[in-house]
Amino acid sequence: MAGIKQLAGQTIWYGGSTIVARLLSYLLTPYLTLKLSGDDYGDNTLVYSLIPFLNIIFTYGLETGFFRFSQKKEDAQNLNNVASISIIASTLIFTAILFFLAQPIASLINIGKHPEYITLAAVIIAFDSLSTIPFAKLRQEGRPIKFAIIRVSGVVINLLVLYFLLSLSPQLAKQNPNSVFTILSNKSMGVTYVLIANAIMSGFTFIMLWKEFKSFEWKFNTALWKEVMVYSMPMLIVGLGGMVNETLDRLMLGWFNIPKFDIGTYGACYKLSILITIFIQAFRLGAEPFFFKHAGSENPQRTYARVMKFFVIVLCTMFLFVALYIDVWKYFIRNPAMWVGLKIVPVLLLANMFLGIYYNLAVWYKVTNNTKSGAIITIGGAIITIAINYFFIPKFSYAASAWATFICYGSMMVVCYIWGQKVYPVPYASKKLIAYIIIAVLLFFVHKWLTHIWSNTTFVFALATIILIGYVLFIIRIEKKEFQKLSVIGKYIR
Repeated sequence: MAGIKQLAGQTIWYGGSTIVARLLSYLLTPYLTLKLSGDDYGDNTLVYSLIPFLNIIFTYGLETGFFRFSQKKEDAQNLNNVASISIIASTLIFTAILFFLAQPIASLINIGKHPEYITLAAVIIAFDSLSTIPFAKLRQEGRPIKFAIIRVSGVVINLLVLYFLLSLSPQLAKQNPNSVFTILSNKSMGVTYVLIANAIMSGFTFIMLWKEFKSFEWKFNTALWKEVMVYSMPMLIVGLGGMVNETLDRLMLGWFNIPKFDIGTYGACYKLSILITIFIQAFRLGAEPFFFKHAGSENPQRTYARVMKFFVIVLCTMFLFVALYIDVWKYFIRNPAMWVGLKIVPVLLLANMFLGIYYNLAVWYKVTNNTKSGAIITIGGAIITIAINYFFIPKFSYAASAWATFICYGSMMVVCYIWGQKVYPVPYASKKLIAYIIIAVLLFFVHKWLTHIWSNTTFVFALATIILIGYVLFIIRIEKKEFQKLSVIGKYIR
């Protein structure tokens, strides 16, 4: 139980900072849908669909490799040297390539008139890549407070710069027509300003991590680097496959000439899975070093199983919280014309739930050095994503992309579980957890059916609250013994 408490404590710190950072970032959704035209928001969605792909290439699984090899304390400095020098060299090379190929890459993702978007994206990714190992060091050393401060501070900087460029500059330009603010208030440069603000945030974050970054020495252990690469390169494939599953759909929507307003609608509605994605991200930040640290302990599988149980319970509760109150969450999208896409939100919520469970299940191939298996699973998911999008986008537009995401992550979750139980058996309470998920989904449909019969606003929210509270009480009753062991809330459960 101590291990779970440690993970919970770190996840609270990572989660708290991630929640604050992501909530601040998600304030950009209503703000940008208000400030940018539908087409510009579509361009913004396309650029930010490409950036995660490039981030994976720039870091090539090195972060996970760092956690895996950092368990050997005697090689800690050598590992830091190797990882830091490797990522510095590769970042310089990849950034130069992006600068050189900005125009063809822009044309490839259907923003050919704006190669400057790719140039700015390259700057963002370069700073983010150089920050990867310093952030990993903070997580490995169990320093979530500094991690949290840097994350939140960076987002605040981003918001302030963006507000200055999109809101304050136009006001100052009106007051002083001959000032420099007139140049900065160009409405056609909305997406450029978004990227500039992001670049400033990434640069600021790198500066805040300078102490961790400069801790390496210019000594390169070639043998150790090869070992790390053998482990990490399959994680590059896992990462790329994951990005195919997560963001390629938006790029494919552009390739099929779906209107950019519809692409923007899909991107905005995708972000309404906010709470689930925040929790998954926070969990991963704490869980990855946690899983490796406990891999050599006595019966780590039992710990992994208990972590999974609490993880699924939280995800199911979050699914209901977002899906039942969708009429509140929709106001994050300030353009009411985009609300037409709200029907896909429950599908995306479940898809992200499956993804979170998959990340938890993936512990088996990470701790057994079987990362090639993870690459195979992810490639399979990528094939499913590409196939469904290719055949169904022309007829169903972004709805096809939502269902492709659902089917892809669901398939990866099932395959990872079956394969993992053969190689590294973990005593998951599978039947019980499946029941929790099914009950949550059925409750959502009950709410949808009853509110379709009577769409009174008070009834809609009252019923949602009753269902949510009822579900939580049901879970607590079933898992009473588990919750009683928790130090904070256990004393309140008798």
